[in-house]
Amino acid sequence: MSDLDDQATGGQTASEWHETAPGLEWREGGVPVSTRFDDPYFSLAGGLEETGHVFLAGNDVPARLRPGFHVAELGFGTGLNLLALARVATVPVRFTSFEAFPMSEAQMAQAHAAFPAMSELAAQLREGWPGRRMRVGLIEAEIIVGDVRDTLSAWDGCADAWFLDGFSPAKNPEMWSDALMAEVGRHTPRGGTFATYTAAGHVRRALAAAGFAVERRPGFAGKRHMSAGLMT
Repeated sequence: MSDLDDQATGGQTASEWHETAPGLEWREGGVPVSTRFDDPYFSLAGGLEETGHVFLAGNDVPARLRPGFHVAELGFGTGLNLLALARVATVPVRFTSFEAFPMSEAQMAQAHAAFPAMSELAAQLREGWPGRRMRVGLIEAEIIVGDVRDTLSAWDGCADAWFLDGFSPAKNPEMWSDALMAEVGRHTPRGGTFATYTAAGHVRRALAAAGFAVERRPGFAGKRHMSAGLMT
């Protein structure tokens, strides 16, 4: 457990964080599925490959990485996106993720078992779990727990790249509201980017209204489209 414990979990103690752990079902291949949102945490066709296609390539990572580069994320889930980022980062990078229902250590370990190639980095993540701050590879990570509609507006940071990875807009609409996408834009400098697996029209329109030049790109594993954009 992180020595930051009580002070570092977004205003919650470690025991209170455990109480918000999500209900999960497990599919073949070790894929966790949220019982609250009836949605898998990562693609049944390959979670690590999906992260590489959508979030890394969608934000032109690792080519854009430089010391101090800041990635922010909506929806920490299993931490897979953090692990994938840590695997390709060759310079120190900052990472901030917003999560309402953080997994327990046991749930996290079970999810990570699906990615044996990431075992060393995954162990580093779990060493700091639960805790607001941890180091994974060259990544200085911060996990902010709570309702993102409150925590993002209160955040004083700014991100060079966004991984928008909440559950499906149809099943978790609060994570994709116009107001929340406007907050993403407000916390992005000119030249910053976002990428997401969804190409839902209302999400693309909200991100465009937030200041991004939005485009549809080919999706992962037969999914027709995903979305990416550049803050103008």
